[in-house]
Amino acid sequence: MRLADLQGRPLRDLRISVTDRCNFRCVYCMPQQIFGVDYPFLKREELLTFEEIDRLARIFVGLGVEKIRLTGGEPLMRRDIEILLEMLSCIPGIDLTMTTNGSLLPHKARGLRDAGLKRISVSLDSLDHEIFATMNGLEYPVERVLEGIEAAHAVGLMPIKINMVVKRGVNDGSILSMASRFRNRGHILRFIEYMDVGNTNGWRLDEVVPASAIINIVDDQYPLEAIEPNYYGEVVRRYRYKDGRGEIGVVASVTQPFCADCTRARLSAKGTLYTCLFASSATDLRELLRSGATDDEIAAIVASVWSQRSDRYSEIRSPDTARMPKVEMSYIGG
Repeated sequence: MRLADLQGRPLRDLRISVTDRCNFRCVYCMPQQIFGVDYPFLKREELLTFEEIDRLARIFVGLGVEKIRLTGGEPLMRRDIEILLEMLSCIPGIDLTMTTNGSLLPHKARGLRDAGLKRISVSLDSLDHEIFATMNGLEYPVERVLEGIEAAHAVGLMPIKINMVVKRGVNDGSILSMASRFRNRGHILRFIEYMDVGNTNGWRLDEVVPASAIINIVDDQYPLEAIEPNYYGEVVRRYRYKDGRGEIGVVASVTQPFCADCTRARLSAKGTLYTCLFASSATDLRELLRSGATDDEIAAIVASVWSQRSDRYSEIRSPDTARMPKVEMSYIGG
């Protein structure tokens, strides 16, 4: 079954948050001054079980989903995540991937690969220890994340995508050093404009470094040329180095919105369905699962929700929309 929303956008991608817990307190996602270290996260019984996640994933695949990304919080903090990967990797034809902060990868990478994960994305906002500590909020050493990237590379979780959220005045001075580090290594560096997700990160427009400026910084040192997207609905604008030593990308939700071809649905750790990263309301699928609804009944509700979807927050962003209540990134994984 193929679905389309009110803007004609198909449902192709499903991001599944497997936990709301994280061992970082990144300033753009789970800031330390709001969440602290003793924040009351969801209780185990509130989380979707692996069987419930697998069941929902198969329902979504039946509605047209082709790609599933596991997120968090930090997905590697979910106990026995390898079991879930084994379950999901058995779904035919699915592109299964994960986004992680990389801190637990050094001892998790091989098990993830053996469980069926094919590739991975790692969040890394600077190579400078002090800047990285400022961004992650808990003085976590950048070396540990770099070890995780090397571990993922060693077991073949390729290509590895490195995600850098760029915040003016904090880590924008790290743009070129990040490009230099990952150029010619087979990894794909992606620069992400600082976004107004959630209500707690204190977002301001003047802290956004436009994607065009980021590309100019890299291009001045390492000449670039634009290349076509890999598929319809890809959020990243791709560029390759003219000397053939890899590629980078920019995700420009603020200055170059891509709402028009967004194909993503998001499932929170407690089973609520969101149709936009900036959504303020959701549909409770966990209650349906636990009240005895059939797969067909759940599929019909998901289809109804998607067919009525009209989200285009980034296209209509304004001072008024910025003050609207929105789900926190830590609940739906970005």
